[in-house]
Amino acid sequence: MANSRYLASRHVLDARQFSRGWLEATLFPLARELQSTPKAALPHSLAGKSLFYLFYESSTRTKVSFETAVSLLGGTTAGIDSQEHRPEDELLEDRIRVLNQYSYDFILVRYHEEGGASRAAAVSEIPVINAGDGPGQHPTQALLDAFTIWVEIGRIDDLHLALVGDLSYERTANSLAYLLAQFRNIHLYLVSPQLLRLRQEVRDYLVEHGVSLYDTRDLRAIARDLDVVYLTRAHSARIDHASRFDEGPTCYGLDLELMDALPRRAIVLHPLPRGEELPVDLDSDHRIACFRQAKNGLAVRMALLSLLAGGNVLL
Repeated sequence: MANSRYLASRHVLDARQFSRGWLEATLFPLARELQSTPKAALPHSLAGKSLFYLFYESSTRTKVSFETAVSLLGGTTAGIDSQEHRPEDELLEDRIRVLNQYSYDFILVRYHEEGGASRAAAVSEIPVINAGDGPGQHPTQALLDAFTIWVEIGRIDDLHLALVGDLSYERTANSLAYLLAQFRNIHLYLVSPQLLRLRQEVRDYLVEHGVSLYDTRDLRAIARDLDVVYLTRAHSARIDHASRFDEGPTCYGLDLELMDALPRRAIVLHPLPRGEELPVDLDSDHRIACFRQAKNGLAVRMALLSLLAGGNVLL
């Protein structure tokens, strides 16, 4: 069972709230079932249900996949995009309190600062789903990432994984790291500039849960040992600045030579959008799984919404 410190029965806020048992026995099998069901035969488990999205940052995959998930399951969506309002116009809490008056069944919040989803949940009787909060977390991205590993490799135990890029501010890496702590014999390679290392609180949590951590700045040095490479944007101004202070070889992206070093069984994930760290000329390699990963996001979010609609708390 998930640690009660992180469990929010009505809300989806933090990757630490999901237990391994719930993932493997409930969410993942349902996502796989829904993914294999023809569109016309999908259950209308959200009939009469509605989702409101409130985004303070722009989004493509998260927004569209949630909208599509609700529609395919018979529900409706409405919302406000980031360009339609300004944070300073009204308190987040007041907006959430107003939305609670309008008979929505879910509120999907993407906030520009860490803690936004928790602030929303604190004043909401309607389930709040964290769609990303600044450099904090993105728990449904972690769910689809873990599901992709489970489907592609067949397990999540006994794996060697690399998180690559800006690990201080990358919420997808934070969330996946927390989720991986549920599994056994995880070897996690943290590939980042020294100034952009994984946060200490995340490190402490991983060590407490038995995850083996290794720091490096050169993906090439570990490529032959990996089962999963999880890339993030590695050519931002922040990374370029941080890299100036590092000595020795660095590598935060893929090329043909590095792909040759990766085991044939390995997969490469990326939350997208991508940059130079994942060149398009590698896309023909079956190990590049980022678009299958994006496809899995729809199935996972359909499954999650179905369970929430049915009163299944996240145990």
